[in-house]
Amino acid sequence: MKTRLILFFLLTVLVASIAGPWLSPYDLSDLSNLRLDSPSKTHWFGTDLHGRDLLTRLLYGGRISLLVGFVGATVSLFVGVTYGLVAGYLGGRIDNAMMRLVDILYALPRIVLVIVLISLFDLKLKALLDHTWFASLAPHARLLLLFMGLGLVEWLTLARIVRAQVLSIKERPFVLSARLIGQTTPTILFRQILPQVLPTVLTYLTLALPAVILEESFLSFLGLGVQAPLASWGTLLADGTALLNPIQSPWWCVLFPALVLATTLLLLNFLGDQLRQSRK
Repeated sequence: MKTRLILFFLLTVLVASIAGPWLSPYDLSDLSNLRLDSPSKTHWFGTDLHGRDLLTRLLYGGRISLLVGFVGATVSLFVGVTYGLVAGYLGGRIDNAMMRLVDILYALPRIVLVIVLISLFDLKLKALLDHTWFASLAPHARLLLLFMGLGLVEWLTLARIVRAQVLSIKERPFVLSARLIGQTTPTILFRQILPQVLPTVLTYLTLALPAVILEESFLSFLGLGVQAPLASWGTLLADGTALLNPIQSPWWCVLFPALVLATTLLLLNFLGDQLRQSRK
């Protein structure tokens, strides 16, 4: 029952983020004279410094935040599962060398690696895209780097989990039988072993999603994430925080982005916990 309720609320957030902006009477960039207007019947969540409807911007921001979360988690899923499968199945020196690399990467501050990646390659990627068939993606180079950067730092835990399971599964009779009949290593890994670890992988995915969304929000809060005219929950929270001062405190510009972000992260974590408990 709890799992269904959590899924219902998460689905509501997803549908609202996708369809909400189309139903809203306001556009993402619509400006008005109602600057920093408090919540009212006209603007349910109030307006920002430029008179833009905050609810509409939150719905648009949900698209970006959830997209970064899904893509980043998918990248980490692909890298972590493949890495763990290969390390656990091959074993020996190869497994030892691969896991020592994981230990080294674990010792590094992962969010700093993403910041360095964005700082080094943001302008270079924009220039590269400008001279290719993908020139239309050049303004979104920062977003592409977020997809890859966050995904490539979140795979370490999953690689360890998958590797530990493969070490026990590879000695089971069905895997030994597959070897005897001459099946290739990729076939054994992805047809025989992967289905056995898939439930664990899917459970981890629900835990990786909030981690990636939170890291994107943190980077956007620092000004290193999503750039204007796009908006995410992190950028909206940063914009709202910057407006707080002793003279005027537009609390709605901070409260609503923080509430939406915190609620979504909590629901995703609760879903992961429920799935993990159901497997025990």
